[in-house]
Amino acid sequence: MKTADIKNLSAGDIQTQLTEAKAQYQKLKLAHKISPIENPIQIKDLRKAIARLNTELTNKQQ
Repeated sequence: MKTADIKNLSAGDIQTQLTEAKAQYQKLKLAHKISPIENPIQIKDLRKAIARLNTELTNKQQ
């Protein structure tokens, strides 16, 4: 998810997206530990998306 898309979301929507992204991140990490996933860069991209969501959520709450 791009930063411009995140800025257009409300705080509630960002919180929902953040919860979904964290759940998906945990699933990917577990799947990668069991057997290597095809594209491990997905884990890095998802971690960055979570950081973007957290940053924007903090900015909206101030």
